[in-house]
Amino acid sequence: MDLSRFPRRRYTSGPTPIEPLPRFSAALAATCPGGRGPEVWVKRDDMLGLFPGGNKTRKLEFLVADALARGADTLITCGAPQSNHCRITLAAAAREGLACRFVIEERVPGTYSDTASGNHFLYRLMGVEDIVVVPAGTPMGPAMEAVAAQLAAQGRQGYIIPGGGSNAIGGLGYVACVQEMQQQWFDLGWSPDHVVVGSGSSGTHGGMLAGLIGCHLAHSLIGIGVSRDPIDQVPLVQREAQSVLDALGINMTVPASSVRCVGGWWQPKYSLPNSAMVEAVQLLARTEAILLDPVYTGKVMAGLIGLARQGQLKPGERVLFMHTGGLPALHMYEDVVLGKISSPPAPGTAG
Repeated sequence: MDLSRFPRRRYTSGPTPIEPLPRFSAALAATCPGGRGPEVWVKRDDMLGLFPGGNKTRKLEFLVADALARGADTLITCGAPQSNHCRITLAAAAREGLACRFVIEERVPGTYSDTASGNHFLYRLMGVEDIVVVPAGTPMGPAMEAVAAQLAAQGRQGYIIPGGGSNAIGGLGYVACVQEMQQQWFDLGWSPDHVVVGSGSSGTHGGMLAGLIGCHLAHSLIGIGVSRDPIDQVPLVQREAQSVLDALGINMTVPASSVRCVGGWWQPKYSLPNSAMVEAVQLLARTEAILLDPVYTGKVMAGLIGLARQGQLKPGERVLFMHTGGLPALHMYEDVVLGKISSPPAPGTAG
């Protein structure tokens, strides 16, 4: 797959590391049947450029390049109150000398605050031009189009980036990631039995699936849902992967059977904590000094742990966890992840 025909900005100096997690793997194995579990590794996309990194950086390399090619002076995007995607989009705008505006969906009533810390502090620090807050369920496309129309009336040119950077252009970032990992696996002398990734707006999961299909790689890709269960998530991922392949001019169809999604671990609701997430965040921090966020990677790792304990990730298998970043949001949940405030169990984890 030739990505060179697409404009691209570079925000990371080289490949992100793939690292073993021996202490985490041993601690996990001790809680698995027979005291044996998978060998877990991590792909450190939390170390991507546009501090403090995260999966959206890869997507924005292509999205911002397209915006610049179209003469945009303002990036417009959307997300939840503590959106990592909004924060990294703003960082890219600052790097490129562009303005940036957000439409924030208050998915959980009462969770938006002008004075919040975490990512919202970084919004203010990096100079977001304007934030429009809308209630849960508001169609985000039309809301962003309205912002673009306001800019056009002022003689400005907005460029709309969908939530999570999830479209065919953004998905190219994770096609590039698959190509990067393919070389890393060759250099390591092995490849994983399973790759575990968060599955939300579907750009990362769908882009990776398109990359694996396009590179004729048969690796097991498991998406842990962070906001939906498989009945709703699978069609999103399938459409995203298909749109990326179509953009690349690859005449292949993405079958629904190639999309593996796991649900349950995101509940009781998007962005609301559960006990399995707290365990996952604490376990990785205390065994490997690697930090997860409560909304995305914490719940994805909770899903990985659950699959290992259920025997779906088998002893001795190599499992590569995609760490997609999200560190600033951790500070909004300090008492929760330290166990000072109880949180409900995730489905299937209550004793």
